[in-house]
Amino acid sequence: MENVLTCCCGLDIHKESIVTCLLEDSLEEGHKPTSEIKEFGTQLADLQALRAWLEVHHCHYVAMESTGIYWQPVYPILEEAFADETHLLVVNARHLKKVPGRKTDMRDAE
Repeated sequence: MENVLTCCCGLDIHKESIVTCLLEDSLEEGHKPTSEIKEFGTQLADLQALRAWLEVHHCHYVAMESTGIYWQPVYPILEEAFADETHLLVVNARHLKKVPGRKTDMRDAE
């Protein structure tokens, strides 16, 4: 299967933490994408650090999984990154819970 994206990130958002999984691919044949899992807080400085981290990695595709309203303060901060080049998705957590094997925040972010 051919990779379509060179870099994307999944966020599992909670009240006091955000678990992220960044997948990067070198686009060289035979190389698997590398993943980096990192945790951020939910204060404004933490959200700005998350945005800066995504900008450093040139990540333009972000999917956020959140139960309830916790995604709402994250969305506008990330929307400012890269102007109109960032694609943000808010994913329904109920749909992901039906995926077998998902038991941890890190797995949810992946």
